[in-house]
Amino acid sequence: MLETLRTAWEALLERLLFLPPFPEQIDSLALFSLLLVVGLLLGEWLHARAGWPKVVGYVLAGTLFGPTLLGWISFEALAQARPLADAALGLLMMEVGRRLDLGWLFRNPELLRSTLSDITLSFALIFAFAFWLIGMSPGWAAATAAVTMASAPSVVLLAIEDGKAQGLVSDRIMLHTALSSAASFVAFTLVLGIIHAEHSTDWLNAATHPLWVAGGGLLIGWLGARIAIVIARRLPKGSLAQVFVLVASALLAVGLARMLAVPVFLSLFLMGILLAAGDRQQVLRYTSLPEGHWLLAIILFVIVGASLPWQEFTWLTGLQALGLLVVRAAAKSAALAWSGGSLPLPKRLLVGLGIQPLSATAVFMAYEIAALYPEIGRSALALPLFAAAIMELAGPALCQMALRRSGECETTTTQAGGIA
Repeated sequence: MLETLRTAWEALLERLLFLPPFPEQIDSLALFSLLLVVGLLLGEWLHARAGWPKVVGYVLAGTLFGPTLLGWISFEALAQARPLADAALGLLMMEVGRRLDLGWLFRNPELLRSTLSDITLSFALIFAFAFWLIGMSPGWAAATAAVTMASAPSVVLLAIEDGKAQGLVSDRIMLHTALSSAASFVAFTLVLGIIHAEHSTDWLNAATHPLWVAGGGLLIGWLGARIAIVIARRLPKGSLAQVFVLVASALLAVGLARMLAVPVFLSLFLMGILLAAGDRQQVLRYTSLPEGHWLLAIILFVIVGASLPWQEFTWLTGLQALGLLVVRAAAKSAALAWSGGSLPLPKRLLVGLGIQPLSATAVFMAYEIAALYPEIGRSALALPLFAAAIMELAGPALCQMALRRSGECETTTTQAGGIA
């Protein structure tokens, strides 16, 4: 049938000069659009039929139809879609940064104690596991710890939004996630210098790359936040125009970060923090991305699912990744249990369960570090990539379980007639 169609098309080309050559394959943008629709439908179906988080469906669609399995989306098309993923992750990270309440942290010593315990113990145990048991070099073991020590801000944010969760457990899950992300970004920046020190023949790379990333991220974040606040002051509060300015400023920051080779997730996270800290007149305090989180999530997690290197999977790496996740879960649960405080132990353990997700930010950090020395980095960081791949599927369910068992989710009934 395809050959008949090609013959007829080529016959028409002799008379209709405006026709293009017979398309040998579907346009990558059209394929990617179909993949997004499939991801949406799969996520909604799993959520409606099995109660799974929608994010799981998005990741499964990307994994199934990506280049490692069915190959609907090629590696080239995936590279072309990377700016969309950067924009989606950046906007979500900006929202996480805006929700980081440092005042609440410093007013509450038990919160400070539990977050510091989580950050310290997670990094130390993951580093020890990668260095002593897996046999990584100190630099790549530190890179593994930096990539996997934090929870997944986008997954946690979307789980809280989806469940409309409000209360001490959900607030602490969000706070721990934001702070561990901040600590992970600091560790990531320092690790860049360590990796250069191990592999580069020029010491200048080790000295300047962390400064470039930290200084560039801070400058881009400050510029994006400043532009958003200055322009938004002249617009009605809570208006669609303010939403547009907020998104446009964030996309400007994304573009600048990509242009200057500064990690997008770091720049936009800092932009969110600076927006919250510098908005003294609360111009944008109540301006958010209305119902935009799920649109961003579909784009982000479908691309992340398609980017996972399942073609390099081995049973040994899979077992090592499971071991890393067990160590990581033990570190976070122990940190929350030992920290004490006014929150009862069962609820502290629910917080520890809720901060288990590991997702897009870890994948992007791993690829950023691996790109420095591709001949070494891809194999060295296979462990955190496969750990993130496993938690792409298990993490959202664990966070959803913690929020539901806390009793802080809004109970809603699904309307008849829809897929979700």
